[in-house]
Amino acid sequence: MIVSKFGGTSVGTFDAMQRSAKIVASDPDRRLIVISATSGTTNDLVALSASQLDSTQREELLGSIEKRHLAIIEQCKEEEKLRDAFYTEFSGLREHLDFVGRDKRWKDALYAFGELMSTRIFVEVLRENGVDAKWLDARNVMKTDSTFGNAEPILASIKKKADKHIQVGKTYLTQGFIGSDVFGNTTTLGRGGSDFSASLFAETVGADTLEIWTDVAGVFTTDPRIVPDAFPINEITFDEAAELSVFGGKVLHPATLKPAMRAGVNVRVASSSDPENPGTYIVKDAEKKPPIRAISLRKDQTLLTVNSLEMLHQHGFLAHLFKVLAEHKISVDLVSTSEVSVALTLDTAVNAANKVELNEDVLEELGRFAEVIVEEELALIALIGNDLQKTSGIGGPLFTALEEYNVRLICHGASPNNLCFLVEQKQAEDIVRMLHGKFITE
Repeated sequence: MIVSKFGGTSVGTFDAMQRSAKIVASDPDRRLIVISATSGTTNDLVALSASQLDSTQREELLGSIEKRHLAIIEQCKEEEKLRDAFYTEFSGLREHLDFVGRDKRWKDALYAFGELMSTRIFVEVLRENGVDAKWLDARNVMKTDSTFGNAEPILASIKKKADKHIQVGKTYLTQGFIGSDVFGNTTTLGRGGSDFSASLFAETVGADTLEIWTDVAGVFTTDPRIVPDAFPINEITFDEAAELSVFGGKVLHPATLKPAMRAGVNVRVASSSDPENPGTYIVKDAEKKPPIRAISLRKDQTLLTVNSLEMLHQHGFLAHLFKVLAEHKISVDLVSTSEVSVALTLDTAVNAANKVELNEDVLEELGRFAEVIVEEELALIALIGNDLQKTSGIGGPLFTALEEYNVRLICHGASPNNLCFLVEQKQAEDIVRMLHGKFITE
């Protein structure tokens, strides 16, 4: 059994939907199809939820959503049926806008429009291509807690609901990104959560393979928009791919691989516009394991430095520090310590999977027992590979190459699969280009 997930660009136009439908039709083992909202729709929905919008701005965003979907619907054989379905959902979308500022629940219900509508259209496109797929409301299976905006899946409940709603031998089309809590409220899994949904579905139904169909031909050695010479990786290990996704790889959502790894599900990342290209296979053990496989870049990072003489030869300081951060739900990435200070990196990017916001409350609380320094406009660069903590000859050439740049923090040795460091954001892309030329070979 194959679970196939198609991203927003793979279902963003009628032609894109046709290509994706033909991919599904080409292999009868593709039994569970998970898709995102049409490209651009979730961004419009998030913009609609902003409280400061005036009526003109609101109507422009609604018009953009309407135009995008009708352009696809008008080319479908079931145009009248789909047009009626669209305006039914669209009227509900307008009603949600009257309540969206009151409660986070309303925002999640608003954001769900994209996936619900894209699947309503795509199920008809699948049928036009000979695929008898049943439309499945993901909220009946993807059960989560009530953390709206970034809900946590409840695996036991998902398994129970999947056994009830998903029958062996039938083909289903469902939504990524969305779920529901125990009270039936719509929840979302965070930005990029469609990949995570697909991986959870693959784990739950015992799939052999999870396919992630996107607009690029696999996982690249680095972002090809930054380095034109970047190239797709044929095969990569789960550990490498996990590090790459966490440290800024754009193809995979950071949480995607966890369910697949737990269940031993093979993962393939491929391009829906070039389905004959094998893309990238993510496996437990790769045939080749170079010391440096890829380079990732994550912008908009913040460095939080906490200084206190109370640290000197004292126990409990770090516990106190992290207790404060935990109470404010602040997730820490990298940590570096000295005798009297701790430096922490925080992911403050707008589209971060777990965006961190350093507000005055947490800074005031930290300031009661330490000096606090906040530095912004930094970027995190990570070298991703294998056995980096045991491979000699990496550090010397790397830091020689970086001698003209100011490196704010280095993290090496905690993981065999990454070596990462913090630099000024304005220099980051130049550094990635330079390092890719020096360390990455086909």
